[in-house]
Amino acid sequence: MEPVLATLIPKRFRRYRQISRILLRHGFGFLLEQATPCWIPRRRRAAVAPPPAQHLRLALEELGPTFIKLGQVLSTRPDLVPPPFVTELARLQDRVPPFPSQRARHQIEEELGTPLEESFATFEEAPLAAASLSQVHAATLHSGEEVVVKVQRPGIEETVATDLEILRQLAQLAEERLPVAELYDLRGIVEEFAHTLRGEMDFRREGHHAERFRRNFAGKRYLHIPRVYWELTTHRVLTLERIRGLKIDDIAALDAAGLDRHQVALHATEIVMQEVFQDGFFHADTHPGNFFVLPGNVIAAVDFGMVGRLSRSLREQLVGLLTVAVRLDADGLAEHLLRMSLVGQGVDRDGLRRDLERLMQMYAGRPLKEIRAGEIIEEAMPIAFRRRLRLPAELWLLGKMLGMLEGVGTQLDPDFNPFLVARPYASRLLQEAVSPAALAQRAAAALEDWGELLLDLPTAAPTLVSRLHRGDFSLGVELRRTEAPLAVLDTLSLRLALGILVAVGVVVAALFLRLLLVPGTWWSWLIVGIGAAILLTLLVALFWTLRRIE
Repeated sequence: MEPVLATLIPKRFRRYRQISRILLRHGFGFLLEQATPCWIPRRRRAAVAPPPAQHLRLALEELGPTFIKLGQVLSTRPDLVPPPFVTELARLQDRVPPFPSQRARHQIEEELGTPLEESFATFEEAPLAAASLSQVHAATLHSGEEVVVKVQRPGIEETVATDLEILRQLAQLAEERLPVAELYDLRGIVEEFAHTLRGEMDFRREGHHAERFRRNFAGKRYLHIPRVYWELTTHRVLTLERIRGLKIDDIAALDAAGLDRHQVALHATEIVMQEVFQDGFFHADTHPGNFFVLPGNVIAAVDFGMVGRLSRSLREQLVGLLTVAVRLDADGLAEHLLRMSLVGQGVDRDGLRRDLERLMQMYAGRPLKEIRAGEIIEEAMPIAFRRRLRLPAELWLLGKMLGMLEGVGTQLDPDFNPFLVARPYASRLLQEAVSPAALAQRAAAALEDWGELLLDLPTAAPTLVSRLHRGDFSLGVELRRTEAPLAVLDTLSLRLALGILVAVGVVVAALFLRLLLVPGTWWSWLIVGIGAAILLTLLVALFWTLRRIE
């Protein structure tokens, strides 16, 4: 254990020094003065004005893979980062040279446990693409199938682990020392980012994402998902079917190939609408380089390391949000956003409504097909940041994906209206939400909760009745006016007693109705009788207490 610590501590210290030098060079010395440990070098820490967003992007690119990924994640969170920085961070690129092919061969052989020649008939030494976490090589199987092999960059896991630990410590120090950090859960943000990054580095998870998309779109001929070769896939190596197609935003190439751009735009929108409203599972790494067009106007998607998930309740809330937005209802939009926000306290509701009203007025009277989601999102970003709306991260990923779809769709077909494609999906989701089956499922869940409460009631009832007789209920009430405190307390006590009686009565009635629907549960009648007896006892205690008050 001691040799391990002896090697890790100096490396972490050197990394701290490197981070400090880079941040100082880009004008972030004022942050280091307040947020770094006392043993970090402080030379050249002149207090300077906050640098422009471009300096932050350049600093993150220089800091390496972990910080590049952090910047890319923050570019999807306009509720955490000011709009100019969001725009600049979206330009972050992995300007990392490829690592030697010999190291890639060694990594593949070590992971697969066999010589490279036994796994692949051919293997191209020059990578097709290189990124901060991995690089991709073309290969051919012995069966003749063309594949791409994604190989994790050697040593990257150790580097990322060190950087994440440093980020955790810096987040903790910032929350303790920087007043502005009180507005954000920095440690929670770092942990969420660490979870996302670790998942992206597990190539098996990316393979499972691809398989799930294949299952969700089974029978849909307009989308092609590359096959995963599991026998040649591990934690650090991913082997996929090679896709040869035209980039979806290469308009000249699409026209030269005789492809129908309107059909391509229609298929792209169908894919997104199914992912969002039907499956709740969408491709979140949204840039045109991950989508290709094959013969027959078929779209092929690649790179499934980053995905988004939408629960059914969140999808239903999203439909409600879109409905009030289309109606230009600023009050309704504010209420929906506040219900969806993770932080409800400290939000200026009136200010939020005013901001949304001004935003809605910008689009009043315009035809629906002329309203661009990308423009709305860009206008909404300052509002979310200024009013401290902490919306779920999935919604911002979804907004980014819709913005990409809209931009590509406009290039493919300027007259294409994605709202016409979205309408049936949204209507179907709303119909399912109010269907008898869905309502019955919710009622059953509520009835089960009431049943559990009833089963706990016999244990709690003696204590409840005893405390009611003694009159020692504790009420957290602050009396700001003391003209008639006794009358106020009497009223509160009466309302509390009536509330308890109503709750018990509802529980007994609910269980009684359930017994009528489920015959043969004779033993449950005993529980109903006990509940009725408790209700009667509470009534007697209430009348006795009221007589004492009189």
